[in-house]
Amino acid sequence: MNLAAIGPHIQRARLGRAVAIGLAAGLLSGLFGVGGGILIVPALVFGLGLDQRLAHGTSLAAIIPIAIGGLITFQLAGEVDWVIAGWLIAGSLVGAVIGTELLQHIPRRPLIIAFSALLAVTIVRLATTIEVSTSVSLDMAAIITLVATGLASGILAGLLGVGGGIIMVPAMILLVGLDPVIAKGTSLAVIVPTAIIGTVRNRSHANADLGLAATVGICGVITAAVGAVIATMISTTVSNLLLGALLVVVLIRQLLSLRSEP
Repeated sequence: MNLAAIGPHIQRARLGRAVAIGLAAGLLSGLFGVGGGILIVPALVFGLGLDQRLAHGTSLAAIIPIAIGGLITFQLAGEVDWVIAGWLIAGSLVGAVIGTELLQHIPRRPLIIAFSALLAVTIVRLATTIEVSTSVSLDMAAIITLVATGLASGILAGLLGVGGGIIMVPAMILLVGLDPVIAKGTSLAVIVPTAIIGTVRNRSHANADLGLAATVGICGVITAAVGAVIATMISTTVSNLLLGALLVVVLIRQLLSLRSEP
């Protein structure tokens, strides 16, 4: 984003939109244990006119400070399981390398379709009741599945510019019986190193606007802590309804954008 090439009024308007995107994404991150990319990517494309591929890379960079802000809040409350996070990170770092490589070669239309599919799956998952176990189980089968889950979330992070929490949070609840709040905090612990690795690789391909990412990310830190506090106070049902409603709107906008694609 070359601010010197546009007028001061447009610069202020774009800066204002970037700030708003960051504040909204931070709240989303803290509330739901996700990186915020599900909101950041379409906001960068439709709100700031970024190319789809550049939006994905910039989103992943912006996620770093946002996820750190939410993680600190969850950690202070003792709601991060670092053992489970370690197994997820083992897979997610490899996945981030794979995802960022795929991002360099996949055209814009398939990227839009893939991102829309992720939104649709997320909406369906939110509408499904997840039974929470009362005990944590971490046998060999669960460890292997956690590593595989981390791999999948890392690929999504590198390819689509999202943190991967949409996959990790329900997986931790279903596979090892982790409390939903702890699952959200643990998800953010995985997102931070995954996003860093992905951003380093995206930057080497000139596929991330770090200045814009910093603006969005720093603003997101402000509300990430607020979202994390709210997450401990509201029910899972209310949380899911709020996120689901937002994602439906974003999905519709994404699908409408396909009409202008060749």
